[in-house]
Amino acid sequence: MTVKVLILEDNPVARGFLCRVVRESFSDPIAITEAGDLDHARRQINLTGGARGLHGVDPFKLILVDLELPDGNGMELLAELTAYPAIKVVTTLYSDDDHLFPALTSGADGYLLKEDRFEVLVEELQKIVRGQPPLSPAIARRLLTHFRDSGPGTLPDSGFTPLATVAGHRPVTIEKAPDHERLTPRENEVLTYLSKGFTIKEIASLMGIKWFTVNDHIKSIYKKLNVSSRAEAAVLASKQGLV
Repeated sequence: MTVKVLILEDNPVARGFLCRVVRESFSDPIAITEAGDLDHARRQINLTGGARGLHGVDPFKLILVDLELPDGNGMELLAELTAYPAIKVVTTLYSDDDHLFPALTSGADGYLLKEDRFEVLVEELQKIVRGQPPLSPAIARRLLTHFRDSGPGTLPDSGFTPLATVAGHRPVTIEKAPDHERLTPRENEVLTYLSKGFTIKEIASLMGIKWFTVNDHIKSIYKKLNVSSRAEAAVLASKQGLV
């Protein structure tokens, strides 16, 4: 099964570089669609089911989004695609808080710096297969510094919401189980493997499905259980006897 990828980048040289990074990052067959501005990107997304990814349409599974574009800001597209079934990763030159945190609150699943070495970007994108967020090392350090300096659950002088919400999820309370939708048999199987510590790639192999499909199941599990990490999902699943 071919994995569809959309790369939104206005600089042709940078776009070609990101295409090479994507092809090197995954073993699955890759079909890359390139867009140089928001208008072109939106038209391509409309061809794959629109902003919500209509049922029965083959949507993009990975979208790389530049922030500064000729006809607007990539965060506009991220906000439009909160319900779109794809992993959305910002690829930019900006490492400052004024770009990082708004991008995360707009729905980005990762944040990579184009100035990083080719090998570093490949390694960070490969984290998707292992169920980890793709973050450039400098960005990961910045996030850790912010939360360490500001204390749990807050960002200093930023007005932003706690980490769970920054990552696109509501805060979770483990002791009081939230009302959740019933998991499908497939989702229960994925959750069982997650609880045992298997990676996304290992789960895909065990279940005989693609790792992007496993990732889709995990997103659905997190949404239904109102959690934001595999650890929270495993604890809640154990407490509620879901697996």
